[in-house]
Amino acid sequence: MRSVFLFCCLATPAAAFSQAQLSPDVAPFVSVNAPVIVLNHVRVIDGTGSAPKDDQAIVISNGNIQSIGAASTQPPSGAQVLDRTGYTVIPGIVGMHDHLYYTDSASVQFSNGKIDEPGFTVAELPFTGPRLYLSAGVTTMRTTGSIEPYTDLKIKHRIDAGLMPGPSLDASAPYLEGPHTMFAQMQELKGPDDAKRFVDYWASEGMTSFKAYMNITRDELGAAIRQAHAHKMKLTGHLCSVTWPEAIDLGIDDLEHGPVFADTEFVAGKKPDECPSRGSASWANLAIDSPQVKGLIDKLISHHVAVTSTLPVFEASVPLRPELQPRVIQSMSTASAQSYLTERASIPAKSPMAALMRKEMDFELAFVKAGGMLLGGPDPTGNGGVLPGFGDQREIELLVEAGFSPLEAIHIATENGAIYLGRQDRIGTLAAGKQADIVLVKGDPSKKIEDIENVETVFKAGIGYDSQKLIDSVKGQVGIR
Repeated sequence: MRSVFLFCCLATPAAAFSQAQLSPDVAPFVSVNAPVIVLNHVRVIDGTGSAPKDDQAIVISNGNIQSIGAASTQPPSGAQVLDRTGYTVIPGIVGMHDHLYYTDSASVQFSNGKIDEPGFTVAELPFTGPRLYLSAGVTTMRTTGSIEPYTDLKIKHRIDAGLMPGPSLDASAPYLEGPHTMFAQMQELKGPDDAKRFVDYWASEGMTSFKAYMNITRDELGAAIRQAHAHKMKLTGHLCSVTWPEAIDLGIDDLEHGPVFADTEFVAGKKPDECPSRGSASWANLAIDSPQVKGLIDKLISHHVAVTSTLPVFEASVPLRPELQPRVIQSMSTASAQSYLTERASIPAKSPMAALMRKEMDFELAFVKAGGMLLGGPDPTGNGGVLPGFGDQREIELLVEAGFSPLEAIHIATENGAIYLGRQDRIGTLAAGKQADIVLVKGDPSKKIEDIENVETVFKAGIGYDSQKLIDSVKGQVGIR
């Protein structure tokens, strides 16, 4: 089944480009580009969690936010003024589990009901991925594990050079994975020295973060963490063979997906350095307020380890959830849409996924209330029901369903990611002097979080991109390119 993967201080270069200088692959999507721009009569949600401010004017100058104040302020002479009464601005989303690949369709994966050799594969999205992320308001993203690393690096360099539309990338190296991986596109480490060499090589190639995966050993993980830190880089993990407490003790910086689906410490008979089957079942009867879970939360917080929420990828395998929106289905290739819909129809109504997802939501809420750093991202993999960009918006909506206020959910998706990446001085919140990464949406997501989907324009370093044009440009192509 395809859902196996479920468990399994300067402005950016774009700010320097005027309308006349935009490349042919970027210019058709730019709707606002002037030296000075005023977004007038907007509601401002600044990303800090503070209450919105109504009827504001944001002045953008040469890619940065010059000022935010009352809309009655006299606009600067010669500015392009956009009256957006009834609209809200939020900071650009900082996606922290956003891949540049997507699950291959079943027609590619399976033969006679099983995955053929050499194993499970995913499809790179070098064209559709960056466009969809940007269309949804993602202006910065961590790739969180690479399958085609040189493709990812080329995408990063070409976006930075203004040659293609897309978010700024924190490029993660290929997965640090151990023996017996189910994935055809992952290397298997041969020990701690190999892990050290791996980190050194990809740091020299331009990667800026690392991710460990499900079959890595404790010795390999420890070596990788130490070497990543020597390069002043961070390492996250979607783990299984190594438990969360073991990884915390080794110095890991972030843990993906939440513990209900990725922490195996409570599995009966868990063997060291082995990934047990059905790890999430061990969480089924654990209460979030139990001493065991409270102890894990305390350990995460005391060691300053972040947790990345990826609720959309779990929702895709939960029965009786809302159907995918037409915009999502229409973006998929025919094969990808058919594959997803077929698998979706096979989910039993009594699947335990509903209860497990709710428990994961409850954990994330308790973790943040205790003082933990929660990040957000969609993980566009699983059974294919999560797409780049759309999934980032859905993550924010599901955080609200989990119990966070809309302002808290937006804060998690913006400022928290910027803080983790060490870029909070430039991105993540809206304030004078910061880079003009701004999402303009119709409506008021502070009262109706679904309005987060009504994106009109996404400003990245002061250049405004037309969201709908970006979406229209990829229709029917996700899963192909």
